[in-house]
Amino acid sequence: MKKFIYLLMLPIFAVLAACGGKSGNADGNSNMALQDSVDAHGIQRMQDSKAEVDIKFKGKDYHSYVSRTPDENLPHVANEMGDIYMDNKIVVRLTQGDASVFNKTFTKNDFSDVVDASFLSKSILEGVVYDKTTAQGIVYAASVCYPQTDLYIPLSITITSDGKMNIEKVDMLEEEYKEETPNN
Repeated sequence: MKKFIYLLMLPIFAVLAACGGKSGNADGNSNMALQDSVDAHGIQRMQDSKAEVDIKFKGKDYHSYVSRTPDENLPHVANEMGDIYMDNKIVVRLTQGDASVFNKTFTKNDFSDVVDASFLSKSILEGVVYDKTTAQGIVYAASVCYPQTDLYIPLSITITSDGKMNIEKVDMLEEEYKEETPNN
């Protein structure tokens, strides 16, 4: 029963994470628009969003800035119904004081090593949001999804204190299963 409830809540958590609704253990400001739009050519686009948080990692203070904008220069994505969607680019900046630790503009193609090409061709980069800190680094949750559906691939971006990046596909169902099995 616990797994069933988890599966029902998974899309809600994914939307919250992708839209910057998670504050983690950091203080910060988040500005986001809640409604997508359609332009004069019938192309649907997500609204711009920005999230800034202050993060403490290994005793040092960091500032995270994440900004999502639809990008007219990226290829558009069409679904089976013929609806056309504009893909997004997402800027992630991590600073420590005045020093830049990490600064990258992501597109869905940055995840091509962990996401199947056929899924990428029909999907958009939905969001990136600060998630947590671990011994390995500062972790961001990201998602690539079929537009306006519950079909998505959750991803994890870990950035080390010296600015190195690691991207992994997250398999939440296995993690949930592992948490439940020790008690049985």
